[in-house]
Amino acid sequence: RGGPLHSPRRDRRAVSHHYDVGNDFYALVLGPSMVYSCAYWTEGADLEAAQRDKLDLVCRKLALRPGSRLLDVGCGWGALVLHAAREYGVRAVGITLSSEQAAHARKWIAEEGLADRVEIRVQDYREVPDGPYDAIASIGMAEHVGSARYRAYAGVLHGLLRPGGRLLNHQIARRPEPDEEEYRIDAFIDAYVFPDGELAPVGSTVARLEEAGFEVRDVEAIREHYALTLRQWVARLERDWPRAVRMVSPGRARVWRLYMAASALSFERNRIGVNQILAVRTPEGGTSGLPLRPRAWTEA
Repeated sequence: RGGPLHSPRRDRRAVSHHYDVGNDFYALVLGPSMVYSCAYWTEGADLEAAQRDKLDLVCRKLALRPGSRLLDVGCGWGALVLHAAREYGVRAVGITLSSEQAAHARKWIAEEGLADRVEIRVQDYREVPDGPYDAIASIGMAEHVGSARYRAYAGVLHGLLRPGGRLLNHQIARRPEPDEEEYRIDAFIDAYVFPDGELAPVGSTVARLEEAGFEVRDVEAIREHYALTLRQWVARLERDWPRAVRMVSPGRARVWRLYMAASALSFERNRIGVNQILAVRTPEGGTSGLPLRPRAWTEA
């Protein structure tokens, strides 16, 4: 790694290290949904159903409807923009710094006949030129931003939303430190898994969003859901271990198994959590556009 921390060039290298290890390997681990963030579980659901329910929950929280313009920041392999376009009739832009993710997403979207409504770009969030959007999703992406740049990140997203538009920020959080100056990125994760990744307490994230001008309207903690998801990913990896090793090397496969298993334990034991934060670019008149009982979105 070279250059200033969280500069566009260094972020591209860090993202490439983690995500450009082969789409086939990620398909083996994640399953057909190709969703690399925690699922939303109900009793008796399998991984695919739980991931579909998570995508639908995000769409409902964002109040997507036909003709809505959606930006997915850190779109991964395209699952959310595809779901939103197919099920909600939106026009969507997904951005990623991973060329392999973008190639997979474009192919998948074309096969679904949605290329006229969904665009995938290899683009940094700081380079998006074509706001405003009606809704923005940031799912498992903000962990790559870094605490020093988070306020600026929130400001960019605020500027890309129309007045009254909604942001759904889905982000892993750590427990706060007695002295935040003492926080250090885990050396193993930094070296082998997520270079330059940083976790922040949920309170800090909420504060940065509000400093950028957002009104935070809902925070849903879904820590246990990520533990269940990680257990499923580890099981899939171990079930097809010889093929995984052939795809990425024994060392890489062991690193992924170790980090996912350790992360499952961390979620189970409340060392880390994950939260969906719904925020609004509330207009000056104060009309948020949310119903009086917003948790109605949890009803399928």
